[in-house]
Amino acid sequence: MITSEQIKQLRDKTGVSVMACKKALEESGGDAEKAFAFLAERGLKIAEAKSERITKAGVIDAYIHPTKQIGVLLELRSETDFVAKNSEFQALSHDISMHIAANCPDDVHELMNQQFIKNLDITVGDYIKEAIQKFGENIEISRFSRFNV
Repeated sequence: MITSEQIKQLRDKTGVSVMACKKALEESGGDAEKAFAFLAERGLKIAEAKSERITKAGVIDAYIHPTKQIGVLLELRSETDFVAKNSEFQALSHDISMHIAANCPDDVHELMNQQFIKNLDITVGDYIKEAIQKFGENIEISRFSRFNV
């Protein structure tokens, strides 16, 4: 029997819906690690399926390093304004902007393949895929500019 506490713990760890967490736990026989892996694999499939959908909304994020020597402008796109206005989406945008400031990628392709500065176990591309699973929409980095003195 899957408990509500197990579901809550998995949801807190992944940010995906309660129903998706419950299904993952049921599929894994209540094993939290297997459920996490199940959700990660499912997230990749969801991200691939949504990758062709048009992103017509989004945000522009600006990050200025405390030294005032480095700045980043990032355009992160989503399918709807509903997601773009979400505080977690805006935090995603800001995290990516800080990553760009710290790691100096030349282009979006290079950025997507870099280890994510806040979690070295994943790439920036993996971080985006997790967000796609969480929000249920295609998300893409449209463009960015990094400035330094």
